[in-house]
Amino acid sequence: IITFYNPVPEQTDSTPDITASGKRVKEGMVANNCLEFGTLIKIDDGIYSVQDRMNNRYDCRYFDILSFDMEYAKKAGAKTKEVIIYY
Repeated sequence: IITFYNPVPEQTDSTPDITASGKRVKEGMVANNCLEFGTLIKIDDGIYSVQDRMNNRYDCRYFDILSFDMEYAKKAGAKTKEVIIYY
């Protein structure tokens, strides 16, 4: 299940510009609660690096893609898509 999030305190924590892995946020990052930091995944035509975590209520099926575009993130909603995992 793919969703999008924005690096703002309302959607993350008090340090929205730093990921759970300790890196500064940038395009191409994704949050997932099960894969190791640095794992590369492919969703559609995009390649993303797991660098963040989601709320504990989300299991391994959820991937939250970092987006700086708040309107796009809101409109995108949640979608079920194939995720290819590269190690």
